[in-house]
Amino acid sequence: MRIPSIALVWLAAAFLLLAAGCDRGDGVSLSSETDEPGFRQGQQLARQGRTQEALSSYLKVIARRGDAAPESHLETGLIYLQSIKDPLAAIYHFRKYLELQPNSRQAVYVKGLVDTAKREFARTLPAQPLESQAERLDNLEQIDRLQRENEQLKAELASLRAGGALPTITTRATLGGTTAEESRPPPFVAPQVSTEESPITLDSETPKVVAPSPVVPSPQPPAAVDRTLRAKPTPPQAAARTHTVQKGDTLFNLAQRYYGSSSKWRAIYDANRDQLPSQNSLKIGMELKIP
Repeated sequence: MRIPSIALVWLAAAFLLLAAGCDRGDGVSLSSETDEPGFRQGQQLARQGRTQEALSSYLKVIARRGDAAPESHLETGLIYLQSIKDPLAAIYHFRKYLELQPNSRQAVYVKGLVDTAKREFARTLPAQPLESQAERLDNLEQIDRLQRENEQLKAELASLRAGGALPTITTRATLGGTTAEESRPPPFVAPQVSTEESPITLDSETPKVVAPSPVVPSPQPPAAVDRTLRAKPTPPQAAARTHTVQKGDTLFNLAQRYYGSSSKWRAIYDANRDQLPSQNSLKIGMELKIP
């Protein structure tokens, strides 16, 4: 007995509906991330200052939604950066947000957070990178100061020339293929002294030059010389400074302590090359010379 074709169609449709219903029951339908109970709970816990619990809620949302949880990544990164002080974890979640939402209105703000987290991570590195950065800043400040002094001198010279006090001499110098003009005052020329004013006279009868007789100081008795020598005090010699290395000492903080600038650490290093093979070879109890 053959089943009518219409009955076969109905049976196929019922099977498809049943299969679709099973798939919906086994799968997870994702709603808006901000409507997630876990996301809302994380926000509430964060407002209450319960950051660890808020972090756990956001991580559960990320685990459930996968790549559909950019806002949870952002909130997680903020907790790692501001509360837990883990800048590397914060950078990961901020970059994950930018990967999922590259064109969002908050993208520029999140990129700034990435830079902030990088600076915080740099602070956790050993002292050498930070001290090198401080030394570069000192050099930049010195260059800026020299440039300001140079501009001030140029302005003073310009004002003197404008008043007619100094003539100008223009020279041309070529630097890297570029010709530059420089104005500077003329070189100093010693004034000529006439024969009437000169202490050297010419004898009218002979062509020899007659020079004035030199003035010889009268000799002093030995007792007077001895009193003169005693009256002049000899300047005291500067005592050599030394420093015994303690726990936590570095060349940079010693330079800051004795010279007021950590960028002068090389002076101490050069003075103690006989016992310092490198700038990081300080040992407790070592006696350093402070020049």
